[in-house]
Order: sequence, then C-alpha cells, then structure tokens
Amino acid sequence: MDPRSRDLVVRLTALMETINAGEPGLPALDLLLDLAQDAVGAVGMAAFELAENDGRIIAANGEVAFTLGRRIDANAPRAMRVRTGERVQELLLAESETPVSIELVDLGIGLAVAARAAIGGELVGALAAYYRQDERRDDPDEHLVMQLLANTMAHLYRDRTGLPVHGNGPVDPRPADLPERELFMAVTSHELRTPVTVIKGYADTLTRHWAVLEEADRVSAARVISQRASELARLVDRLLTTATVGGPGWSPGRFDLVAALRQATFDLPADLRDRLELALPHELLIAYGERGSIATVLTELVTNADKYSPGPEKVTLTAGADQRTIFFRVADRGVGVPEDQTETAFHRFWRARPEDSSRSGGAGLGLYLVRKTIERQNGWVSLRPRDGGGTVAEVRLPRGDKPYSDGERL
Repeated sequence: MDPRSRDLVVRLTALMETINAGEPGLPALDLLLDLAQDAVGAVGMAAFELAENDGRIIAANGEVAFTLGRRIDANAPRAMRVRTGERVQELLLAESETPVSIELVDLGIGLAVAARAAIGGELVGALAAYYRQDERRDDPDEHLVMQLLANTMAHLYRDRTGLPVHGNGPVDPRPADLPERELFMAVTSHELRTPVTVIKGYADTLTRHWAVLEEADRVSAARVISQRASELARLVDRLLTTATVGGPGWSPGRFDLVAALRQATFDLPADLRDRLELALPHELLIAYGERGSIATVLTELVTNADKYSPGPEKVTLTAGADQRTIFFRVADRGVGVPEDQTETAFHRFWRARPEDSSRSGGAGLGLYLVRKTIERQNGWVSLRPRDGGGTVAEVRLPRGDKPYSDGERL
C-alpha cells in the first residue's frame, strides 16, 4: 500500500471510530472534509444537504470555506445532474452562468468533482471537491475515494446523529418558511424592538441622571431619541404600506457598509456599545442590499454575543471584501454555539441549551429572522466556532459594483 493510501485508511478508520463513539453529525462532517481535502488534493471541500426542493451548504473548508451557509437551488440544472447523473461527476464551472460558479471562477477555481451521498437510493446530499482552473482530474482512483467519502457522509445521516440539519428525514424539505406577509410582519416586529430599546434606555438615563449630566450629554441623548423616533416612524410607515399594498416593503440599493455599521454601532444601547470593539477598515467597496436592515442584524448578533459571553472579553466587529461579496463578522469569546448546532441555530424557535448559559432568554426568532433578512438581499449568514473559544457570526452581501447585485441570487 502506498503512503497516501495508507494515510487515507488510517485517518478514515480514526474518523469512523470517532463517529461510532457518538461524535455528532456536523463536527464529524467537518473532520470528513479535512480528510477529503488532503486525500484528493483539493483546494477546498463542501458538503451539501439536499432536500426535495431546496438545499444548503452545511460544511465547507479551504478556499471555499466562505460559502458555508449558502442556500442551494436543488432544482437547478447542475443540482439535477448530481441527483440523477453518474455518482461521481466532474463539473466545469466556466460552463455554468450561475453567480456561484462565476464567483468561484473569479477566484481561480474552475473544476468541481461532486459525489452523490444516498441512503437506500434516497439522496441526502453531495460532497464536492474544488480544483484550480487548469486542473483536469479524471482520475478513477480519486473518483473512488470521493465515492467512499460520500458514502461515509451518508452513514452519518443513517445514524441520525445531528443530521439532517434541515427536516426530519433524508429527503424531507426544510422546515416550512413563513409565508411572505407573515415573514415581513415578523421581521418588522423584531425590528421595532431595536429602536424601542434604545429610546427607553436613553430616556431612563435622562430621567434618572438629569441633574448630574452635562448639557452636551443631555443634547446627545435627546438627539439619539429623536433619531430612533424617526426610525420608528419609518418602520410604521413601512408596515402600513405593506398592509395596504401587500408588497414586501424592501428597497435594496447600493450603500456604504462601513458607514452603516458605524451608525448602527453608535445607536446600540450603551451596555452593548461599550462591549463592542470595532476593527473596521476606513474604506470598503460598496455593498448591495437593504441598508436599513443592517442596524437590526447587527443589534441581534451583538446582543447574542453579549448574552452568551459572561466574561470581560470584548465582542469584535470586523468587515472586508472579496471578489464578489462584502462581509462583516461579529466574534465573541463566550460559551459558543455547539458545533453540531451551528446550522440549527438559524431555525425558528431555536434556543441555546439551558446548561450553556443562565442568560439564554428570548423566543428563538432572532437568528432565523437575521438569515431570512439577509437571504432576501441575495446574501447569506453563517456561524462557526472561533479559534480559542467562542463564536464567529458572518454576514455576506453582494458587492454593489457587480451586475448580479441587481437581482440575481448569489
């Protein structure tokens, strides 16, 4: 046995022992991707969960790690090829006009080798290895390895140890989403809490400490209350418009993400603002989306980070850009979302386990609405464990200078 094959057998055996010892699905899947990347020499790996009409990337590493959490159209031609074609296929990304393929080609990634994962003939997902533009694999041995690893992925679904992430069976659809109007009402109701909380906080400060506050501090507090009252008025107008016309009430466009984040940070309640450490660039490319939603999304993510981080460490806010997207990240050093729940945390009514924190209140709608809000803007959201402890929440939006930002889904 050659050294490479021996290493594969040793690591796969160790992985199976870990799985048999009870390692939950998503952490085991992450280990599988790391093993697969080395075994087939890929620049990155991704695991797709595919339901009847929908799908999502639930694990990713290497140069495609940023795609974690991205939604997949399970009925798109390329997905249908994976469903019904050869069990292992080589897919030339340049032959596809989808925004995802264009983005990967821009990154110099031109080939995907996809292996179907199925249980008893029922598709649960796929494992994909990504390669550079000039690489043509067509290696029967590597195809066998990919099929072996895809079968291992399917084994995780058979055991039902934390998988599937979406739905209750191998090919069940994801949990039903809220209808359009209900979703908008839920998002708007959630948004109302942000300005109300800020107004109450500043009003309480003025009421309790008026005599000791400097004139400049009083004026500043009154200004914030005025700004938030205006925001409330806009939200009410949007709600009334939706109730009257029936439209979704969204007005996407190009905007300065760094400026929006700084404004949203300034408007946070004082305790959250003091906890947050900004590491934002002075300038960043223009984003495309709904600027007005950034404050609500940031408030939710920072509130969660603060809630599950009882220690004194700061919560950090960073931002950046790549060839196709603009992103920002909220990172904490708290108890962290369990690795096997980094996807289910976005389900409606999900709440952290009681033993994780005594402060885990809330109805469990926050992250669900964050994801739905961002996905309506052609973006996506993900959670991942932070090196050294804690959690990183990442939000990605289309760049405003790209043609697909005017409506195509990433």
